[in-house]
Amino acid sequence: MSTAPISVATLAAMKARGERIVCLTCYDASFARLLDTAGVDLMLVGDSLGMVLQGHATTVPVTIDQMVYHTACVSRGRERALLVADLPFLACATPERALDHAGRLMQEGGAQVVKLEGGAPMLETVHRLTSQGVPVCAHLGLLPQSVNRLGGYRFQGRDHASAEAIRHDALAMQDAGASLLVLECVPTALATEISLTLTIPVIGIGAGAGCDGQVLVLYDMLGLNAGRPPSFSRDFLTGHGSMAEAVAAYVAEVRQGTFPSAAETPY
Repeated sequence: MSTAPISVATLAAMKARGERIVCLTCYDASFARLLDTAGVDLMLVGDSLGMVLQGHATTVPVTIDQMVYHTACVSRGRERALLVADLPFLACATPERALDHAGRLMQEGGAQVVKLEGGAPMLETVHRLTSQGVPVCAHLGLLPQSVNRLGGYRFQGRDHASAEAIRHDALAMQDAGASLLVLECVPTALATEISLTLTIPVIGIGAGAGCDGQVLVLYDMLGLNAGRPPSFSRDFLTGHGSMAEAVAAYVAEVRQGTFPSAAETPY
């Protein structure tokens, strides 16, 4: 494994070579060091911290101050992996608001890429951010920040109309300048098609093995989620002697294409 720092250009080159990209969420310096040592390519400071760290039912209560704090913690622990941070609920209400908050995540938190949820309504914001030198990771499919509108955490893109909308939005996000795309909880065939169509790397979560890379919530893959685990996740700590071994096993299985398996691919 190379010890050279990962950049968005590194990930693009990995996609071109057919090398799978490994991503996990991370919220503090200690886990950042562990993930870096294991060879994780991309650390996501997700607003999922609202659920796994703060005990909320959704990601909605998470604030920009909290995201900056946790991003800074992870930044102090990582050396190699690319650091991506979520723009939380309503942080992108306007392009200028998104630019201000992205500036904080990068200048105060040390983020190298910012992630935002949503399709067509976010295109102007992506244009605005990228025009100012802010690398963007788009997020389509299941949008956790919209859970109150969606009525729950449900798979998306299972009918023709919604699948077409996701395809269109994926291409539009790439055209707007996004450097990465996360696809969450969409059918495997749709995610695979989008991954093959786009030139930017596509990271899947609950989207099958056909994506360019995989991401899981760290606490889910360590079996530390007190609730019902997602159907697309796996407890990698079971059968391994330490958290470090569990993360290393996850890295190896993503690289080899054996995770997710058929059992972790609901659709």
